[in-house]
Amino acid sequence: MSDRTIVIVGSGQAGGWAAQTLRSDGFDGRVVLIGDEPHRPYERPPLSKAVLAGDVHPDTTYLQKSEAFDALNLDWRPDVSATRIDRAAKRLHLSRGEPIHYDSLILCTGGRARRLGIPGSDLPGVFTLRSIGDAAALGAALVAGKRLLVVGGGWIGLEVAATARKKGLDVTVVEAMGRLCERTVPAEISSYLLRLHTAHGVQVELGAGIEQLAQGPGEELTATLGDGRKLACDVVLFGVGLIANDELAREAGLACEGGVLVDSQCRTSDLDILAAGDVAVWHCDWAYRRMRLESWQNAQEQGIAAARAALGTTVNHQPLPWFWSDQYDVNLQIFGVPTPRHQVVVRGDVDSNSFVMFFLDADKVAAALGPNAARDLRFARRLIERRTSVDPQQLAELQVPLSKL
Repeated sequence: MSDRTIVIVGSGQAGGWAAQTLRSDGFDGRVVLIGDEPHRPYERPPLSKAVLAGDVHPDTTYLQKSEAFDALNLDWRPDVSATRIDRAAKRLHLSRGEPIHYDSLILCTGGRARRLGIPGSDLPGVFTLRSIGDAAALGAALVAGKRLLVVGGGWIGLEVAATARKKGLDVTVVEAMGRLCERTVPAEISSYLLRLHTAHGVQVELGAGIEQLAQGPGEELTATLGDGRKLACDVVLFGVGLIANDELAREAGLACEGGVLVDSQCRTSDLDILAAGDVAVWHCDWAYRRMRLESWQNAQEQGIAAARAALGTTVNHQPLPWFWSDQYDVNLQIFGVPTPRHQVVVRGDVDSNSFVMFFLDADKVAAALGPNAARDLRFARRLIERRTSVDPQQLAELQVPLSKL
């Protein structure tokens, strides 16, 4: 029996996969899993869709069934927070209970939903969405006939807007930037998303900021926009991004840059401490820059990589970034990291509900995205990962199967 202790801080998807991987890869020492929620590890993407809509029970998001989780033989500490890392003594201090000695420490602390620091942001009826508890509270407030104001036209905001419209609410999305999802997709996709939501009856206000929220008559809320206009609503969701929970790491003196800096082995500036998931910042070779990737794929794969690195296995965490979003009857997927410097090739009609945009670096596909095009995007992924040279005209030609490229 190994006498090593590996402690995982954060029992979300990354932490859950790290714990499972330690066991599946043969580690028989002590594994301590610390989470500040009462739930065992779960996936977050369904929270803004099926769970929020009430179509599935939150239990369906758990990574393992209860018997499989118990079989991992973890020292599980739910509803407990890590408060301080004593790197010299290799001890982790907790919000309750005795400090824990670690041989390796894996930080999977994730992030928290950002709230705008405006008057009224803490009023009843104002929500964020990050946890199962958040989804339950927001879902109870999304009653047919009520008015939802979504602050932020990014992925979470748009997914909640779509879910709310399907539940019969009147929805307005207010986005401070000039287009939807401006930070992550090209203008053509922003325009597509705008058409999609307006076609479903969502009112979208672009280039508009919220100055304050105020309590109106009864439970009504009033939002004041930057230009002085006032919007009446019953429910408000802040979907304005994520703040990395890197305070524990920073206070311990670890290198941080809007998250915990790690190498491709998931190691921090302290070789006995690793990090994975939404809190980790790493140099993505596919994007040629450092980035913090908030995705289901990265949480899982980096959690696995960090666990294996903690066991001494050589890893090189450089997955091709993959992201998807479900809105109404549309599944939009992105492979790679599109940038303005790429040559854009379109396959299909951007005014339709199914097309692919390729982003070329010289004669190679660097990224691809599109709605309702899962099959083509599977082949696009292969072209990117294999760095296959392509002819742009053939990419655009619908009569040429991508499988032949």
